[in-house]
Amino acid sequence: MKIVVGDAATLGTDLDLSHLCALGEVEIYPTTAPHEIATRFAGADVAVINKLRINRDTLGDHPTLKLVAECATGFDNVDLGYCRAHGIAVANVKGYSTHSVAQLTLAIALSLATNLPDFRACVASGSYTDAGIANRLEPVFHELYGKTWGVVGAGNIGAQVAAVARAMGCRVIGFSRTPKPGIEQVSLDELCRISDVISVHLPLCAETRGIIGKKQIALMKKNAIFINVARGAVTDEQALADAITEGRIGALGVDVYSVEPFPTTHPFYPIRNHPRVCFTPHMAWGAVEARERCLFEVAENIRAFICGERRNRLD
Repeated sequence: MKIVVGDAATLGTDLDLSHLCALGEVEIYPTTAPHEIATRFAGADVAVINKLRINRDTLGDHPTLKLVAECATGFDNVDLGYCRAHGIAVANVKGYSTHSVAQLTLAIALSLATNLPDFRACVASGSYTDAGIANRLEPVFHELYGKTWGVVGAGNIGAQVAAVARAMGCRVIGFSRTPKPGIEQVSLDELCRISDVISVHLPLCAETRGIIGKKQIALMKKNAIFINVARGAVTDEQALADAITEGRIGALGVDVYSVEPFPTTHPFYPIRNHPRVCFTPHMAWGAVEARERCLFEVAENIRAFICGERRNRLD
């Protein structure tokens, strides 16, 4: 069994991938360009990928792969129709990053609500010492207690964020294609209209692409905090950038982008240093504990495939 890891660098350099060797012959590449995919995976039985795109354009009409082992829950980078047509099994990993993503979601919300970077900079720059006053209370910040937190997408991550927000004293409302017990369900427009904090936790598919667009953004409160830790393309990124620039929403926190890393031509590039913005480099999923769980599950998916079992299969 030949196993090729195509983009190991996206999993972090601190993970030990050697235990995959117990499953077969392993080749590991830190990165693989789109035009290299067909060559690198030629003769491989298993492709272990995280961000690489698997489709006809990258693999061609006569792939030799038997299994695509996705190192993520989302699989919008894999053309399932193409894989089914060519007899390629596909398996993803579920639930491994729930606490990691929920933690960053809360961290972004707290940082933006509290203006934490400003207060840290006040002390770090020496201005707190120089002022000779025991405290500084500007810029004004707000409690999350008593505020309404809207969760868009109530899967494992959304449900965990809801639990954490509730523990902070927030009223939690939700919009989900599959409503979860314990979360007050409202329409997406109503959620955008009444929420003080909105966090998005949707998979990217045809139904969710651009689901947060100009209409929804126009409904949001002027002081609303909007956070996207799902996929960049579920939002209209230009509309979000415009809303922040024009002061039509209160703050913007984003960990995911339609193009990663986003280029200088991306609408977020000009506002990356905006005081009411917190952009992070698609790292919410990547606490070391989460990545270790992910790799363990990937190995188990490969082991099950070798044994003729179906585990976390998408095909």
